[in-house]
Amino acid sequence: MLAMPEPKSFFLSQEMFDYLLAHSTPIDDAQRWIIEQTATSPDIPEVMRASAISPEQGNFLTFLTRTIRARSAIEVGTFTGYSAVCIARGLRPGGHLLCCDISEPWAAIAREGWARASVADRIELRLAPALDTLRALPRKPMLDLAFIDADKGGYPSYYEEILGRLRPGGVILADNTLWRGEVLDPAAAREAPSEVQAICAFNDMVAADERVESLILTVGDGLTMIRRRRQSSRNPFRRW
Repeated sequence: MLAMPEPKSFFLSQEMFDYLLAHSTPIDDAQRWIIEQTATSPDIPEVMRASAISPEQGNFLTFLTRTIRARSAIEVGTFTGYSAVCIARGLRPGGHLLCCDISEPWAAIAREGWARASVADRIELRLAPALDTLRALPRKPMLDLAFIDADKGGYPSYYEEILGRLRPGGVILADNTLWRGEVLDPAAAREAPSEVQAICAFNDMVAADERVESLILTVGDGLTMIRRRRQSSRNPFRRW
């Protein structure tokens, strides 16, 4: 039996988190299967299990994807495929999600999960360094939505490559941008201080970027929503 998930939001009690889930769209059998496999697979380190997105984040991904009527999306950091299911379900008819990851054992779980969720026909997975995949894409505004949930030191580079390919009004989502509250004092970070410092640098970069509007949502461990402005005087491929 699947254990109840624990909150990723450091400011939510278990009781409040349970209430939140009880009053939101419930997960289905395919999503439950991915969660179970992620929790029990011997190929997944414990630290990676904790990095999986939470059910309310998944609901938000589907909701937002539908709201902006996304047809073309990309994901950097697919892991076991839960977030990909949520995005793919929100795409318009004929939509396409390109997933970037480097782990074949995790990808095997993802592929099975996508088949169970009946979204495999909307998802393309490329097992290669994400920057290679991104840089191979045409340099034109072709993306409606992007989700970044990978190595934190790579966030600025992923962001720059995606932004130049994002349509005006398109949205980038970046996960873990509050990092259990440790962004307030990265020097005192208990775990992975380099990751915390990388997140802080990314947050500062996005907040200062005049090409976009941004908002850090208190969903999960912090989810930054970034919208490309419809007019910008800056070259979207210019390095910050």
